[in-house]
Amino acid sequence: MGMLYVIPTPVGNLEDITLRAVRLLKEADFILAEDTRTSAKLMKHLDIQVPMYSHHKFNEHKTVGQLAERIRNSVNHVALISDAGTPGISDPGFMLVRECVKNDVEVQCLPGATAFVPALVCSALPSDKFVFEGFLPQKKGRQTRLNFLKTEQRTMVFYESPYRVLKTLSQFVEVFGPDRQGAAVREISKLHEECVRGTLAALVEHFTKNEPRGEFVLLVGGIEDSRRGSSEE
Repeated sequence: MGMLYVIPTPVGNLEDITLRAVRLLKEADFILAEDTRTSAKLMKHLDIQVPMYSHHKFNEHKTVGQLAERIRNSVNHVALISDAGTPGISDPGFMLVRECVKNDVEVQCLPGATAFVPALVCSALPSDKFVFEGFLPQKKGRQTRLNFLKTEQRTMVFYESPYRVLKTLSQFVEVFGPDRQGAAVREISKLHEECVRGTLAALVEHFTKNEPRGEFVLLVGGIEDSRRGSSEE
């Protein structure tokens, strides 16, 4: 019976990959990649010549059954990767993992690169307890979700594209208040990595003056932390 390895890939710097990940990618019967064109650059950098097939959000629901059956009956092991970071974390992966488990296929997920952990740590917001929200709904359900989080006590972590950063931060101000502490971290482990900390109002001001570029992790302090900060002043 085969095995599925879920393998994190670098979110920026190509050196952010483990030796074990490289070995398993080289030993795989084939690699399932979110975008084979993107992953081909990493494979070339690592000198890995293993067949790759597309596995993305537009086809995964149609193929997971066949893939799980194939891994169970006819291959040694398969590697699942996304364009960057850990598959299943705001990327394709969950459906295949679930299907493999249903079919008694062993699944192992390697530790490794993911964007929100370094962003959370460097934000200087409490990291002992946090809630990962990923990408907010773009339209339907967005305001409802934000209102639900209004009284969240833990640090909140969001992913956002540069095109919606200013809009999202402005919505944060409306829902959480201008004085709530936050941070915006972009281009993690890349040349222009930046972490901007301050109140939500200050973050809006910063990115009004400075055009958002790169992929972002946005963090908002929990309501209890904000109250403690106010009482200490």
